[in-house]
This record gives sequence, C-alpha cells and structure tokens, in this order.
Amino acid sequence: MDLQLKDKRAIVTGGTRGIGRAIADTLAGEGCNVAICARNVDQVSEAVDALKSKGVSAFGGVVDIADGEALKAWIVKAGGELGGLDILVSSAGAMAMGADEASWKKNLQIDIFGAVNSVEAALPMLEESAKENGDAAIVAIGSTAAVNATEPSSYGAIKGAMVHYIKGLARQNAPKHVRANVVSPGMVYFEGGVWHRVEQRAPEYFEASFTRNPMGRMATPQDIANAAVFLASPCSSFTTGINMIVDGTITDRANY
Repeated sequence: MDLQLKDKRAIVTGGTRGIGRAIADTLAGEGCNVAICARNVDQVSEAVDALKSKGVSAFGGVVDIADGEALKAWIVKAGGELGGLDILVSSAGAMAMGADEASWKKNLQIDIFGAVNSVEAALPMLEESAKENGDAAIVAIGSTAAVNATEPSSYGAIKGAMVHYIKGLARQNAPKHVRANVVSPGMVYFEGGVWHRVEQRAPEYFEASFTRNPMGRMATPQDIANAAVFLASPCSSFTTGINMIVDGTITDRANY
C-alpha cells in the first residue's frame, strides 16, 4: 500500500532510539524527508547517517526537550531546512514511573510541555502545508498506562493528559485539515529500553509481566511505528482525535 509519503517532510522528537527511531526509519523508508532531535550528539549523528542512506534528506539537532525555547527554535529551524513541514511526531518521553514530585515534574516537562512547545512551533508550518496539500498531521506517543490506575502514577496520569490535549488540538484544527492523534503502546521491548532493563535487573518481575501479554510477546518499536506512520500519512486523512491502542490486547477495556 502506498502511504503517499514520498517527499513529505517530518520532524520526530526523540528520534534516535526505540519507538522514535523506528518511526523516523519507517518514514524515511516511505520516502519522507526527516529531521530528528535528541540529547546525545553521537546518537543523533548515527541516526541521521542511517536515514540519509535510505535516499532521503535528513537533519539532526542536539536538543534538550525540557528547554522549551531551545526546542521551539530547533523545530522552526528544522522546518526551514526541510523546506516546510507536513508531519510532527512527538515521541520524546521521560518514563519517570514514580508518584513523587520529581517524577511529576519530569513527566510534565518532557511529555506534556515537550509536545505543547513542539506543536506551538510547528503549527504555522503544518497549517501552510495543509492549505497547500489538503492534509498535515500531528502524532503523539502515549501509553496504555493512561487507562490503568492500579496505583498512583505520574506517568499514567501525564499520558492521560496527553490524550486530552491532542483531542483538543484535533477539534480545534480540523477545519484547517491539520489532524492530531495519539498512539498508545502497551509493553514495548528493545535493547536498552525499559523492559530490557527490567529483564536484566528484576527477571522474576519481567517474566510475570511478560506472561500478561495475550499474544505471547511484547511489542517491538516497529509495531508502534507502523501504526504511527499510517496515522501520519494522507491515507488517514479523515482520522483525527483518536487514541489508537497498540497493545496486543493486554488491556481489557472496550473503546467505544
């Protein structure tokens, strides 16, 4: 299926590893020119080289998502380097699991304000693209932690706030054909990721968690990227305001 992404222009925050990297790679594989940012200069450089090897234009920036002004300035710069912007993917996440004040602040700063600042800077470019081409897209990476509240969790609550924010964006910008959606993964396993670290440090807890997955496995970053890239593409031009659960049915809620 042609996702109609060839020569589109995308920004992916947190695009050097895990889900963000898989999204950037998949967009580039579809012919999309991509700009990514993260904090580690070596990881940014390696990722940009890999994206360019797919035959597209790629740019990178070393940015601390918690620095709102620096993030907004980079988004504007990256859009300029790309020659405009069709897609914004907000995938950077703090992954702070506690309910203490520090965890609340970290999740809020990275997940919510990271998305808010990115959207604020990108929206004029997305509006211009939608005016010219009939479609532009925002995709934010959430979590099924937003729908499970077995204990106090700043992470789950912040991801819940993300869904609310993106729904509001979708409603506000629908007349301009700038779409906004959330993709919420369940358990995602990759080397260096959260569940890989749990496997190394607490193997019994990992095994108990792993067996909760009805499909007999955790997701790969590519599983999540496939959903995100489809939602970002013009093939989803009438899909906006949704929270797409991609969890192998580990949650038991019915989304009406």
